[in-house]
Amino acid sequence: MKIHTPADVPQDMQSTYEENYKTITHDTGRLMLFAGDQKIEHLNEDFYGKGIAPEDNDPEHMFKIASQANIGVFASQLGLIARYGADYKDIPYLVKINSKSHLIGKDQRDPLSAAWFDIEQVVEFKENSGLNILGIGYTLYLGSDSEPQMLTEAAQAIYEAHQYGLLTVVWCYPRGKAVPDEKDAHLIAGAAATAAVLGSDFIKVNPPSKDGKADAALLKEATQAAGRSGVVCAGGSSASAETFLQGLYDQIHIGGTIGNATGRNIHQKPLDEAIRFTNATYAITVENKTVEEALVIYNG
Repeated sequence: MKIHTPADVPQDMQSTYEENYKTITHDTGRLMLFAGDQKIEHLNEDFYGKGIAPEDNDPEHMFKIASQANIGVFASQLGLIARYGADYKDIPYLVKINSKSHLIGKDQRDPLSAAWFDIEQVVEFKENSGLNILGIGYTLYLGSDSEPQMLTEAAQAIYEAHQYGLLTVVWCYPRGKAVPDEKDAHLIAGAAATAAVLGSDFIKVNPPSKDGKADAALLKEATQAAGRSGVVCAGGSSASAETFLQGLYDQIHIGGTIGNATGRNIHQKPLDEAIRFTNATYAITVENKTVEEALVIYNG
């Protein structure tokens, strides 16, 4: 695995950056990101209700999964990590520094997700807590009329994170009144390229679709446009294990992504099933297993 250490990482932090990169990808360059930031993004809709395991309503459920399953990194907000991290010190963490709820719709106002913390506060938290914090994440809504603010915040956060050898993930979603089709492959490629221009190490995008149908081949434009920044796809709403795992396999082997960022498909399940599903996802992402081999892991 060749690590392209960005030139904005100071020389005395390059070994830290490279070690964090190796840890987060398990020396493969592939990223299995367990996304646990939806408690605000989707409020309780993803954690309580029909078809959702009752234990998912308790935030600790995600920490139990992250501590027992095979993952690259667990992404969540600083406050939640602070609440539970002392009991789960072995989890590799990524601190999401901005978030918003979905209550204000696009027809009311274009989305704005402003930063809650700066990088110095994240580093201070890392040092004071002793937790294994490997990086930071930022959600950017391209096409929003608040785009300039988010672009500036993301650029500053990436630069400052690299000063401390931290990795960066940008959730880059075209969204707002100026965006007629959020799943357009050409637009998603532009979003991936934007996050690459910002200097992000990894870029999370929604998988593109055409006429309402997902096609992994549509990702090729985005993964090429991202250059040395690795593209991962959002897991999306709950799907059957076979459908999800096949889609993930195709995204990697046809679309050229380097992994996934999965939340609901993991944490909405009971603990034992969630761990098996995460391990199956990890097997395809990091261990380069087939869908059939991953399903054996999931089925126990």
